Amino acid sequence: MTETAEAVRAAGRDCPECEDPVTEGGRYVTWCAACDWNVDPEVRDEEAPGRIERLRMRLVREYGEQLLADLTEPVAGGAADAHAPRQESPRGAAGWWAAALATAIHGVTVALLAGGLWLLVAYWGVGGLPVLGGLAIALAVVLRPRFARLPKDDGPRVLLRREDAPRLYALLDEVAGAVGTTGVRAVVVDAHVNASVSTYGLRQHRVLCIGLGLWETLSPQERIALLGHEFGHYAHGDTRHSLLVGGAFQSLGTWRYTLAPGPAHSLTEHFVNLVTAPPRLLVDGVLVVLEHLTLRQSQRAEYLADSTAARTAGAEAAAGLMDRLLVAGSVAGELRREGVAARTRIGGAVRREDPAEGLWERLAAHAASIPEHEYERLRRVAERRGHQVDSTHPPTHLRHRRLTQGTPGAALIVLDAERAAEVDAELAGARRSVARELVRG
Repeated sequence: MTETAEAVRAAGRDCPECEDPVTEGGRYVTWCAACDWNVDPEVRDEEAPGRIERLRMRLVREYGEQLLADLTEPVAGGAADAHAPRQESPRGAAGWWAAALATAIHGVTVALLAGGLWLLVAYWGVGGLPVLGGLAIALAVVLRPRFARLPKDDGPRVLLRREDAPRLYALLDEVAGAVGTTGVRAVVVDAHVNASVSTYGLRQHRVLCIGLGLWETLSPQERIALLGHEFGHYAHGDTRHSLLVGGAFQSLGTWRYTLAPGPAHSLTEHFVNLVTAPPRLLVDGVLVVLEHLTLRQSQRAEYLADSTAARTAGAEAAAGLMDRLLVAGSVAGELRREGVAARTRIGGAVRREDPAEGLWERLAAHAASIPEHEYERLRRVAERRGHQVDSTHPPTHLRHRRLTQGTPGAALIVLDAERAAEVDAELAGARRSVARELVRG
């Protein structure tokens, strides 16, 4: 915080820029809501993004604004239907080109494998061709797309099967059904300030990952909004969640890692970096093209998943979820502080017998203590910086704006206190286990 801001906070004076009264920030930033004075005082020394990331960020900003206008326009004059189900648009030329390019990417791996086998079999004993064939096969094995595995139940995370938490799974099935898709095969509980639905294995079974760092800070309806959003990706056919295109991105990532230049301390290492430069640039170019072909559709899927969250849980709960994502950094910092305090015997005059006891309640209390004027400040900072949950999401402030437009409709699913308590009871063991691992570091 700047020196002037400290003086204003201490003396309770008006804004030095516009002379409007300044809200006392307490332990949060003191800023002026009228002119945005001191709204973003933090100076960040962030590492400059690479060229691929810079392109992605530029496209995110462009597409985010365009799609917000496109998705809002059809409901002008009909605000009550702002989050109603929409007829999906056809895949479009970009989608077909993305599928074709993804097929070609996988085809390179298949060609390497087939060519290597042919050289190995047809030219066995003929010079160095079999060796070249073996190298091609090895390269195909390294560059092959990989299916994710189900995370193990190993302490920092807890794996819950359907028989372990029948009420939780019943809720997941209900939300998935309301969204128009199917439920999950497994649930993984960990400490992250995040949540996701992904697939694993050859048969692409779904797994829900519940990060307690986020889950415990949400109200029951916001939890329904979170689940509705995650299942919404599958209901709306997000291209990047598909096996074909998602696998192509994974393969390109492996290729970039394999071809990345290493430290060059000898002539041989310089030569290797020089030889791998052309294919490395080619891979970067292909990745840029695939990003361009899929990012708009992926952002559209995010907006539609937000609409699904609003229809399932109510627009107010979906907008509340967006706000919780804005304070994810603060929540993660509080989790780290709890862990350090437990391991170093600090954080209070009397050390708790079990520092894991009540951890999630303290985290929820921390999130609940964040005042509304801090949320408003963070919304404005998000608009300035283009805050995103990750590099494929539309800017958070645009998502929040869309959720708060129009007249909200009734929620399809209401999680009452009794049912929420039953789900919490099934998660109690996982909550204790994850909390203990967290405080142990």
